[in-house]
Amino acid sequence: MKSYNIYPIQFPFKKPSGTSRGVMTVKKSWFIRLSENDQSGWGECSIIEGLSPDYRDDASYMAQLEAFLKAWVSNDLNMLALAKHPSILFGLETALLDLKQGGNQRLFHTSFTRGKQKIQINGLIWMGTKDVMRQQLREKLDAGFKCVKLKIGAIDWSDEYELLRDLRREFPAEQLEIRVDANGAFSYESAQVILQQLATLDIHSIEQPIAPGQWEFMAKLCQNTPCPIALDEELISIHYDQGRRHLLQTIKPQYIILKPSLHGGFSGSKKWIEIAENQGVAWWMTSALESNLGLNAIAQVAATYDLTLPQGLGTGGLYTFNITSPLYLDGQYLGFDPEGKFEFDL
Repeated sequence: MKSYNIYPIQFPFKKPSGTSRGVMTVKKSWFIRLSENDQSGWGECSIIEGLSPDYRDDASYMAQLEAFLKAWVSNDLNMLALAKHPSILFGLETALLDLKQGGNQRLFHTSFTRGKQKIQINGLIWMGTKDVMRQQLREKLDAGFKCVKLKIGAIDWSDEYELLRDLRREFPAEQLEIRVDANGAFSYESAQVILQQLATLDIHSIEQPIAPGQWEFMAKLCQNTPCPIALDEELISIHYDQGRRHLLQTIKPQYIILKPSLHGGFSGSKKWIEIAENQGVAWWMTSALESNLGLNAIAQVAATYDLTLPQGLGTGGLYTFNITSPLYLDGQYLGFDPEGKFEFDL
């Protein structure tokens, strides 16, 4: 007999975390537990307000989530119908895979889950004053990170550029990889100038320099940029392969960044990777601020690939509380303790 449970949860940030879209103080998620034949599987449906395409408000989200779970109980679930609901799809895929594998959150059998291999990650630097960002940078560098990602676009660009310039003076490109994430903060005109400035600092890449939906302008930037461009928000709401091919063929970015909760769950991310690699576009995965439950799922999916770039999976310590998991940080690496356990104290 099948059954399900839903657990709405809010994860408070240890510190208010700034992006060009505003400052976040809490993160909403819905944990789901699927049960069948004395086995249970857990998944996380994680949203970002104002960004997740399948979230308008709590009530409508809960109603849609419950409808899909009821369909699963009655053996009526059509996974294709979930394409436009990526956060729910991600949670369901995780829970179903966990249920199939025995309910211990070992979703894939890889060197990562056996504790034999770790995943290199970037250190995330949130927007703030120059002093606050400098402090964050120093903490990441002291911890051994060789790749950092800075959120930009919320304070004056001249201040952000000065911070990047000072950082590069202290750490040349062969010692430290610097990524920046604009979250679509700049205009097309200003982005052209900023890309030139970033190139003089040997910046690895910039995520989403202009707001999504401006394919013509983004294509022009990618064609002529001296600093590689990565698409992130641009991929949201592209649910099917034809659209994915069309976007990548039109814009021709240097990189794409995959967040399963936003970009089609496991299945959609896999399709993005296949299409991108066929077109010579590189990629990496990152979390969309999930708790350790969702972070674990994304890390395990990423570990099924031959990774050559640092992944964006260093978000497990953002909150004042989190579920206990086998994930741990070892300097700039994310590891998985095969003897560790998940504890759901909900």
